Amino acid sequence: MNEFEKAHEALLAKHISIRGGERLKRLKEGHGHAEKLFLEQIWWSAFGHFQDLHPEYEIKDFRDDTHFLDFAFLRHSLKLAIEIDGFGPHFADISRTQFSDQLIRQNYLVLDGWKIFRFAYDDVKNRPRMCEQLLQQCIGRHFGDVFNQEIELNFIEKEIIRFGLTLGRPIKPTDVQKQFQFRQRKAQETLKGMYQKSLLEPVGAGHARVRGYSVAQHVLASWEGLADWG
Repeated sequence: MNEFEKAHEALLAKHISIRGGERLKRLKEGHGHAEKLFLEQIWWSAFGHFQDLHPEYEIKDFRDDTHFLDFAFLRHSLKLAIEIDGFGPHFADISRTQFSDQLIRQNYLVLDGWKIFRFAYDDVKNRPRMCEQLLQQCIGRHFGDVFNQEIELNFIEKEIIRFGLTLGRPIKPTDVQKQFQFRQRKAQETLKGMYQKSLLEPVGAGHARVRGYSVAQHVLASWEGLADWG
């Protein structure tokens, strides 16, 4: 079994374990050949992981009816909807009203802050590189070069970042001392070490002494995924 197959099995196993009812049924029935081909030829080829990617993602439409996106990518402020459309039966079997509702539903997703990518199955199969480049450009605009970089945090670093995000101001060694009952030297060294790992950015740097630290932007962009582990 190659790395993609292992990651694909793990992705499905993860979502099967946390779903029930209609959401579970839809995942088992709706995630088929076209969706797997998209993952293998496009997403995996482009990014090499499935972090923050949700197959058969449930949404409520403008009529409060339940529908499922083929995939949703959710990270930080980005909400990306991905649909794989086959030619012919997808539109031949629906009425004019249903066709109209599909378009209105998509417009409401845009109003709700979603970015939408729709790929023809033929392009997924025959022109995957083009699809891959479109997604890379979209992801790159939001996360730059750090999207594929894994950020490793130990327990204390993760808790300091979590604490820092609640402060609403730069975090100082004295904050870490009080919150975690560290000695002054340990608090200073811990924050300095996080800065050296590019987890924190100094505030008041330059000719003046550093007054505190803020969470680095690339860590903020990945925080939802990082906060889930451990």
